Amino acid sequence: KKFFFQASNPGQFENDSDVLWQRGHVPETIAYHGRVGINTDAPDEALVVCGNAKVMGRVMHPSDSRAKQNIREVDTHEQLRRITQMRLVEYDYKPEFASVMGIKET
Repeated sequence: KKFFFQASNPGQFENDSDVLWQRGHVPETIAYHGRVGINTDAPDEALVVCGNAKVMGRVMHPSDSRAKQNIREVDTHEQLRRITQMRLVEYDYKPEFASVMGIKET
């Protein structure tokens, strides 16, 4: 597989000494050391997608059971006792965050 990237403003990549895109250590991969924004020029996380994303495969999350072993039942009474000690909160999203993320109910 080959990857092609085209900048809408090629001048933004004039500084060749600041190469952030690199061939990955694993075959058929690329690596970018920094934040990536899709439909945004101000990503505040490793990857920010402003719009819909389509995944044609699986999404692996650290909480996924495929990443775990030794899964076993727990004492529910003890867990309920722990839950009663948790701090539970309600919140509203900040308007500037909600508008950028397309959230209508804040």
